[in-house]
Amino acid sequence: MDLRKLKTLIDLVAESDIAELEVTEGESKVRIVKSSAIPQNQMVMLPHQGVQQYSAPAAPAAAPAPAAAPAVAAEPTGHVVKSPMVGTFYRSSAPGAAAFVEVGANIKEGDTLCIIEAMKLLNEIDADVSGTVTKILVENGQPVEFGQPLFVIG
Repeated sequence: MDLRKLKTLIDLVAESDIAELEVTEGESKVRIVKSSAIPQNQMVMLPHQGVQQYSAPAAPAAAPAPAAAPAVAAEPTGHVVKSPMVGTFYRSSAPGAAAFVEVGANIKEGDTLCIIEAMKLLNEIDADVSGTVTKILVENGQPVEFGQPLFVIG
């Protein structure tokens, strides 16, 4: 499925009373869910064999960022959970709600750690290992990049 078809489907869902649309074309499968002010269900996007993934072109940088003061940061001990996408990091499901996890929380593989909002879709990020959350490396509402460390699990 090409990007123009995908954009057309998104526009159609946005302009209509349809809450959700799922289209399968050959090996490709696309599910579009219209977001509302009150999140009812969280959508998780997982890459599948044969599913095409699209990413927006990156904006050119105006100037290189100044070097950080500490040139060498200490490597965190434990498993690092990294962002699978570009978006906005949220520690809870809604403003004012309790965070999914706190430092010191014992978690199991599959537990929800946070949400990353990308293109108005809320994507739950689940723990891929069991353990204890030792560090939360991102502030609530902060933009994150693909591969950016989010949590350290010991």
